[in-house]
Amino acid sequence: MTTYHFIGIKGTGMSALAQILKDSGETVQGSDIEKVFFTQATLEEKNIPIFPFSKNNIKEGLTIIAGNAFNDEHEEIQEAKRQGLPFYRYHEFLGEWLEKYTSVAVTGAHGKTSTTGLLAHVLNQTYPISYLIGDGSGQGHENSEYFVFEACEYRRHFLAYKPDYAIMTNIDFDHPDYFSSIDDVFNSFQQMAENVRKGIIACGDDEHLQRIQAKVPVLYYGFADTNDFQAKNVAESHNGTTFDVFVRNNYYDSFTIPNYGNHHVLNALAVIALCHYEGMEAVNIKKISSFQGVKRRFTEKTIGDQILIDDYAHHPREIEATIESAQKKYPGKSIVAIFQPHTYTRTKTFLKEFASSLSKADHVYLCDIFGSAREDNGKLTINDLQVLIDNCNLLQLDETNVLREYTDSVLIFMGAGDIQKFQNAYEEKLKN
Repeated sequence: MTTYHFIGIKGTGMSALAQILKDSGETVQGSDIEKVFFTQATLEEKNIPIFPFSKNNIKEGLTIIAGNAFNDEHEEIQEAKRQGLPFYRYHEFLGEWLEKYTSVAVTGAHGKTSTTGLLAHVLNQTYPISYLIGDGSGQGHENSEYFVFEACEYRRHFLAYKPDYAIMTNIDFDHPDYFSSIDDVFNSFQQMAENVRKGIIACGDDEHLQRIQAKVPVLYYGFADTNDFQAKNVAESHNGTTFDVFVRNNYYDSFTIPNYGNHHVLNALAVIALCHYEGMEAVNIKKISSFQGVKRRFTEKTIGDQILIDDYAHHPREIEATIESAQKKYPGKSIVAIFQPHTYTRTKTFLKEFASSLSKADHVYLCDIFGSAREDNGKLTINDLQVLIDNCNLLQLDETNVLREYTDSVLIFMGAGDIQKFQNAYEEKLKN
């Protein structure tokens, strides 16, 4: 009986994959740094042992799955190779594992995690499924029919997969530390399209996705009437957003989602298109309305007369979408954006775009740039962004008290680094 050992098990994709293997009846363990991550609680609930990194963890009989964050110099990876144990990188193992199922890869520059979560939720109401979501959630089932997983374009990792279906939400320039241009990003998605076996569900409102060539049918969804699946008559209420779906210009049905903003309608439309293509009944697809959301995507709590939102938005388009959601859900409340840029390369590349998208909020606070150890800061500082935004302030960890003055407001803490520590510090201040 083999035991799977995950090097870097607290990473979001890694922890989700570990949970899937455990749920599917496999023996699983892993190692990581001692710092507590938000993925840890679920691993502990499933009784998956987590050890501190040490080459002594590597023993005979283990199959090793290594996270992409760790290079070949890592002590456990070196020990595994010295012993000649079966060894996979995360995306290589996932590529083999999904061969057993009808697999759906969800990819795109933005909206991957939310769309993967939404699709997993809808299919899970009707079928036994497995899913892997980029927020660290994973579920396996020994009799799974479908395997729904998030597939990331970074470093072209998604080319390790040959899925039955792919949902493509959009193509945008991101990860400037790896991709050289929007054309470089497009080419990676074009390569990915050639690996798909049954069909592609793509957003037809995205000019880049309109150019995708594939050997399989490409179904387009969006607001424009040229799409195969079109959303019309969008209306917001206190329950969320309701819209009609037309399939090739014929009315199909009406759906409600508990979210606000056009990007959520598009994510839902992608899910509806895939489920319709797979022959699901509309009555089952409508269970989309009970979706609770994924971690770190518009995660809300109310404290006094303020609403605090935690969101992973770290690209100008995502910031704009998150602010739009808050404005539509809470019309009349003032919106305070608290943003921590993630990586110097991304901040430098999109400096003007960040300023423009953050300016859509009523008030803006910036936290210091969360840099990566792998990059040079090139003398860039948070002040380079601050000067581009009117009435913008810097937020220090020990001065979060200033946020108290925004009564009856929505405070959005955004970023892919450790922005949560600012929200936690503020919540502590409110308690005291």
